[in-house]
Amino acid sequence: MKLHNLQPAQGSTHKEKRIGRGEASGKGGTSTKGNKGGQSRAGYKSKKAHEGGQMPLQRRIPKRGFTNIHRIEYKVINIGQVDHFAEKYGITEFSLQNLYINGLIGQTDSVKLLGNGELKGKYTFKVNAASAKAKAAVEAAGGTVEIVK
Repeated sequence: MKLHNLQPAQGSTHKEKRIGRGEASGKGGTSTKGNKGGQSRAGYKSKKAHEGGQMPLQRRIPKRGFTNIHRIEYKVINIGQVDHFAEKYGITEFSLQNLYINGLIGQTDSVKLLGNGELKGKYTFKVNAASAKAKAAVEAAGGTVEIVK
């Protein structure tokens, strides 16, 4: 075998279809696009989810429930995580600004303190919301919880 003898395997390559090159191309005057209509024109694009006049899927499926526009989404911090965060980031005051600076929450996030876990140290919390169990656990450990808006 030599470089000048190399060629593709039999049947692996095909001639390019030369569409829109007249009758002699074997594809006719309409270039395989049929007669008339938007699909035969240049620049045709079909709409996303268009099903050719059939009722689209997103309209066939029944809708359920609703989205409450007044819902407040909280980022949750359990008191079981607090000792780990304090050790890792070296903070004793858990304010929204400190949490944001250390990358624990986003700039516009609201934070809720929940009472799952054990609290070993004495910490100050300035959060948007706190459960009664979390508040009692923090105060029992000698810390304070302040609710900010």
